[in-house]
Amino acid sequence: MIVIDNVLLSDEIIEAEFVCNLSKCKGGCCEDGDAGAPLTDKELDEVKKSYEKVKHSMTKEGVKEIEKNGLYRYDREFGWVTPTVDNKICAYGFKDEKGVIKCVFEEAYNRGDIKWKKPISCHLYPIKTTKSKYTGHTMLNYEPRKDMCAPACKLGKELKVPVYVFLKEALIREHGKAFYDALCQIAKDYYKVKPAKK
Repeated sequence: MIVIDNVLLSDEIIEAEFVCNLSKCKGGCCEDGDAGAPLTDKELDEVKKSYEKVKHSMTKEGVKEIEKNGLYRYDREFGWVTPTVDNKICAYGFKDEKGVIKCVFEEAYNRGDIKWKKPISCHLYPIKTTKSKYTGHTMLNYEPRKDMCAPACKLGKELKVPVYVFLKEALIREHGKAFYDALCQIAKDYYKVKPAKK
């Protein structure tokens, strides 16, 4: 277990290797699960602000779901989450010509239309964030899907890219540069991981 400030991280975040292989998984994590993508309270406002700017990129089914049930919904287990179409694909997802699921928020962000990239829960995957009911610590655990993420685990090993290096942007976005630098130092000093390429 790694401890940085008030955050607990599983050892696998440094020890395991992972690189998303979209040509294999097709972005399956956007449609496989018990609910939509978890949203923070702050992200609810981001969804509200961004919806009209991404609506034109959404599928008819996605728009229909939003207009019927709202921009997000509350799940007893996960809290606020994005809606899904028929309990499968995220309402804000669409498939490109290769069958890979893309996020309308991320696409709009890449075009410069909005300043919010996508839910941090999506950006951080395969790291999942939970809050300890007993200590109040934020807990980060490495939880790839066994079959769906197998190609990503294989590619990560081939390229020798640790999880925390693959998720550098997301970790800095959520926890800050100082946090990430501390994690890199721990990887170097205690796990003997070679410094990540800049």
